[in-house]
Amino acid sequence: MLNEITTSQNILRFNGQDFFEDEDDVAVESALTIAVDGNEFATMVCTPSDLQELVVGFLASEGVIRAYRDIKSLQIDEDRGFAYVDLINKHSVLKEFHSKRFIGSCCGKGRQFYFHNDVKTAKTVMTKLTITPEQCRMLMKQMQESSSHFQQTGGVHNAALCTSNGIVVSRTDIGRHNALDKLFGYCIIHRISLKDKIIAFSGRISSEVLLKAAKIGVGIILSKSAPTNLALNLAEELGITAVGFIRGNGFNVYTHQHRIQGIGSLPTIIGLDD
Repeated sequence: MLNEITTSQNILRFNGQDFFEDEDDVAVESALTIAVDGNEFATMVCTPSDLQELVVGFLASEGVIRAYRDIKSLQIDEDRGFAYVDLINKHSVLKEFHSKRFIGSCCGKGRQFYFHNDVKTAKTVMTKLTITPEQCRMLMKQMQESSSHFQQTGGVHNAALCTSNGIVVSRTDIGRHNALDKLFGYCIIHRISLKDKIIAFSGRISSEVLLKAAKIGVGIILSKSAPTNLALNLAEELGITAVGFIRGNGFNVYTHQHRIQGIGSLPTIIGLDD
């Protein structure tokens, strides 16, 4: 069944000396095909949970919708692995802008986007929110402790939408981008204000993850892992504070350090392409 998130697998376990029969919990991986206005738009490999949020967040991230009211109807057939979406206003060029590569520019700087929809939906973030180093560590700890599926399987990514005081909602998926789309969908469906929000994330901050954060409209992203150079270039230009390697008592602040209290007036990192 599509709605199962974990499953039990018979295994042989080695304890350093002997093999013995045991069971292990593993993450379920399923395909979900999204059909928009009767046409297949995309097939996603995902964890089969919070699928309505996943579909809504994905369509918003792709620029197909801007608000939940843009959707006339949304039906999910979990057994067949299909999501059927009808829009209020029909898109005649869905396939064209979904797959077309695009390189654009803004304010004289070359912006490195992969697809046309990134230009339409990635936002420069202007939030004035700041957080303390202790809040960075606290939010990462809360995100990690809240994920029972990661503790069961070790095979999923976690993403949490937070305020500076704690987690608002967290989502899990085998795909790191899917976990963020689920958060985006939750925000759209429930009309969550994002001006005071933070994303805590379990995986590395790739360019794809950074663009998802920009599309959601969150100005601070926290991760226990590393960033990539393209992600940091995008973070620098889109106004996002990227904090990585949050482990134990330490972390690295890569871009827009002014949002982390106590840093003072240190200059922003430049020359990330070097």
